[in-house]
Amino acid sequence: MSGGEKLGSHILERLRFYEELGVKWARKGVAPPSNPSRGPARGRPSAGSSQASRPASSVYHEARTMFDSLPEKQETLQAIREDLGDCQRCKLAPSRKNIVFGSGNPRAELMFVGEAPGADEDDQGLPFVGRAGQLLTKIIEAMGMKREDVYICNILKCRPPGNRNPEPTEIASCEPFLFRQIASVKPKVICALGTFGAQTLLRTKEPISKLRGHFIDYRGAKLMATFHPAYLLRNPNEKRRVWEDVQKIRDYLKSLRDS
Repeated sequence: MSGGEKLGSHILERLRFYEELGVKWARKGVAPPSNPSRGPARGRPSAGSSQASRPASSVYHEARTMFDSLPEKQETLQAIREDLGDCQRCKLAPSRKNIVFGSGNPRAELMFVGEAPGADEDDQGLPFVGRAGQLLTKIIEAMGMKREDVYICNILKCRPPGNRNPEPTEIASCEPFLFRQIASVKPKVICALGTFGAQTLLRTKEPISKLRGHFIDYRGAKLMATFHPAYLLRNPNEKRRVWEDVQKIRDYLKSLRDS
């Protein structure tokens, strides 16, 4: 296959992905491929739905008080990473290859918080670099942003063996560093990816299906929960719902810039 054919194949693959999400226009001035069999793409939510937020209820107060104990002076991410050190705070330390702290813009308007590193992340020491990470990158680009524009991290900084679910003691060891990362970056919007990301931040047992799709006021920012990219790999039909969620994030950030 020639270089031109490879480029064309890559572009078509990317446009099909946008179409699966329900994106009407992948980039300004570029129309999506015509494929009536997939059905019409969903339009952009109304202004009211894209910017409306629900106030945090009592189940979120514990998460708010967690921030009250943070130092008043804003820390740098580098200082937080140095404090984390060669962490031995929980039983995940012996089995890990690398601590996966986080990466991206330290002053990002948008921060993604996932669950825990996987095998690829453990190998490279970077968050969301495996198949789920590649999908997240495509979603970010579909929003009109670049990966380096946002900040990405996880609840856990070390991979659980076999990619099992995080345990309460592991979350308790890692979450103070997560909250310090949030306080350092000061994002306008936090996108919690998946059940553990949302439930840990919000101190709730509500399922992600009920938490997603609307903004929640969260320490001066807006929090939007949505499905984890790994879940989308297993359930591709849910991509449109994630696209609805991230459209609201995109439109809200645009409204802040335009105001």
